[in-house]
Amino acid sequence: MKIQVMRLHHKELPLPAYMTKQAAGLDLLAAIDEPVELAPGKRALIPTGLAFALPEGVEAQVRPRSGLALKYGITLLNTPGTIDADYRGEIKVLVINFGQETYVIHQGERIAQVVFARVEKAEWVEVQVLDPTKRAHGGFGHTGTI
Repeated sequence: MKIQVMRLHHKELPLPAYMTKQAAGLDLLAAIDEPVELAPGKRALIPTGLAFALPEGVEAQVRPRSGLALKYGITLLNTPGTIDADYRGEIKVLVINFGQETYVIHQGERIAQVVFARVEKAEWVEVQVLDPTKRAHGGFGHTGTI
């Protein structure tokens, strides 16, 4: 799949890249002029300096990086964040610090990952009764495991 990408600023930063041969996500970098201090419980919108033009029927999902979450409690709000195929603005990452210490984001730091996925369009079929299943109305904790 080919994705059009445009560098809006911080053009010296490399484009997102797969870090291993079989990685699903490409790492997004912080395109910032000054370090951003993120105190515990605080959040910030971090620009990537990039805009995408996705093919019709494709979405980009912005997801946290597991290492940042494990080591520092840094994750993303609105996860996964969906970028629609018709959006042409700058990709920004909504980062939050659930850790115990202030975390500093630096220019060029890998702050998130983006995964591309095909999207199926749904068509509603209104019915009076749904097809039955063994699970039926069982929701949260219905199997006895929480």
